[in-house]
Amino acid sequence: MPYTQEKYKVKCSNVSKVYDLNRSRKEKIMSLFTFGRSYNSKPYYALYNINFEVEEGTSVGIIGLNGSGKSTLSNILGQVVMPSTGHIETRGKPSLIAIGAGLNPLFTGEENIRYKCLMHGMSQKEIDNKFDDIVKFSELDDFIYQPLKSYSSGMKSRLGFSIAIHTDPDILIVDEALSVGDETFSNKCIEKMKEFQGRGKTIFFVSHSASQIKKMCDKAIWVHYGEMIAYGDVNEVVKRYNHLVQRIKKMTKQEQVIYKKKKLKQQQNRIVESHLIEDNINPLRTMSLIGISILVWIGAALLQLGILN
Repeated sequence: MPYTQEKYKVKCSNVSKVYDLNRSRKEKIMSLFTFGRSYNSKPYYALYNINFEVEEGTSVGIIGLNGSGKSTLSNILGQVVMPSTGHIETRGKPSLIAIGAGLNPLFTGEENIRYKCLMHGMSQKEIDNKFDDIVKFSELDDFIYQPLKSYSSGMKSRLGFSIAIHTDPDILIVDEALSVGDETFSNKCIEKMKEFQGRGKTIFFVSHSASQIKKMCDKAIWVHYGEMIAYGDVNEVVKRYNHLVQRIKKMTKQEQVIYKKKKLKQQQNRIVESHLIEDNINPLRTMSLIGISILVWIGAALLQLGILN
């Protein structure tokens, strides 16, 4: 079935994300000139071969233990980072809500609202028309004129959520943003997400809380140390996830440590196609970075020689 049919809003095909745990800052800079290759690499597969399709108007929970790859997946869905291999197809505008994501700590709340809305393609007139509604929903009142660096995590979450829903995204990705702050505001956000879903919006809700996932979602994706264990009906997936959680809780502290080390080692030592490492940085993107790096280097050299002064 081709993706161009109206059935699917988001399609994730063979997505993997590789990080190199061994590279120093110098090696990362040098990799710009070697098409992303590292000769002292220690690959870590934050995500491995993820596949799923999500229909329009569906609310999908992304659940898993801490460090299992939930946030990496949400960042890829929100187009904040690119996958190392595979691809994400989306029909519509995505918006990622995470604590402080995309917000400038030196800007005031007001400045962050205007900046983020501009980034979402809104005109100054549209921003002015929606500004009061954004502030009202966030419940930040006069704090909106204070710098973001003075905000608590809960306040940042309120601001980020309020901005995102007023930019009217087609795909909303909420990454643990409701895990901070008070329950009353969290419930208000959940009601707003349900309203969005009723309007045909597609929602991804990231949490390690099974109860929140069941309360909010129709379906669930269970990510476990980089691999997708299950995707389907929320009750069935959460049931399987809770079974694992209970099994881990019955382990001794030492057994839990051994289990975690074993899983982390698997993430580092998976046998995959050689191109997964070689294509870690897309060649076209790498060539652009090389060009920028060369221009910066030439500019710095000219400044030192006094030619540009």
